[in-house]
Amino acid sequence: MAELLPSLLDVAVLVFSVTSMLAVGLSYTLREIMDPLRDLRGVLLTHAANFVLVPLLAYAVARLLPLDQSVQVGLMLVATAAGAPFLIKLTQLAKGDTAFGAGVLVLLLVGTIIYMPIVVPFVAPEATVSAASIAMPLILTMLLPLGAGLFIDARLERLADRLRPISNRVSSIALVALVALTFLANFRAILGVFGTGAIAAAVLVIGGAFALGYLLGGVDPREREVIALATAQRNVAAATVVATQSFDDPDVLVMVVVTSIVSLAALFPGAWALGRRQQGQAEGERGSAALREKSPPA
Repeated sequence: MAELLPSLLDVAVLVFSVTSMLAVGLSYTLREIMDPLRDLRGVLLTHAANFVLVPLLAYAVARLLPLDQSVQVGLMLVATAAGAPFLIKLTQLAKGDTAFGAGVLVLLLVGTIIYMPIVVPFVAPEATVSAASIAMPLILTMLLPLGAGLFIDARLERLADRLRPISNRVSSIALVALVALTFLANFRAILGVFGTGAIAAAVLVIGGAFALGYLLGGVDPREREVIALATAQRNVAAATVVATQSFDDPDVLVMVVVTSIVSLAALFPGAWALGRRQQGQAEGERGSAALREKSPPA
């Protein structure tokens, strides 16, 4: 069974990524998804948060805590990788603008493909990072399904209407399986890092990244929360590719997995809480509007 879990986890990750991005493509137009790119200031601030401030934060945490070298490298790999498919579900839970979240996701994916091969050799000079090895999994499992969904929605409306609820349902099921399998497949590795500072480092980076994204996310509360979630949820898939292909030390990959688990455990409940707050505010505004309508004119 232990040998089967990693394979099942790979399948869950693949199904979740493909169906999540397909569902977005089936639900929104290309124009709606690309709207975030029109705001040059927002694009620059989002890039600064994800590709400058978060890596600097991770570097500071790695120096502050007594971490092994391999753990430091794993933490930095996660910090340099942005644009995770989890952002779509996080945005939905937070009652945010999913089309905006998809646009931010595409923006960060492209940035990661360009950024990681340049920066990782400075973080770990022994690493050999191929842009193609990072790009291909992200393109095939995220950008290609997104494009397919956009095409089907634009040209085959009846098929899109049938596929939309199916892809949403399958992505939700795959997410539950992914979270459970991640814990089960890496349980021993997680136990092994207790007392090493790895979990504390992951908590500090994920929490700090959320705060950075929130501070630089602009004035619109819904967009600010999406950018905060996008900054906190790092691209574990890209970090895993580099960890497995460029490093012989298994502890580098363990740190990537630990950070992934910390982000899942923290961000999904956090997004749910944000969604509850948004719902409460909306209900309060509707109640106030109803009272104003019933009140007699002065």
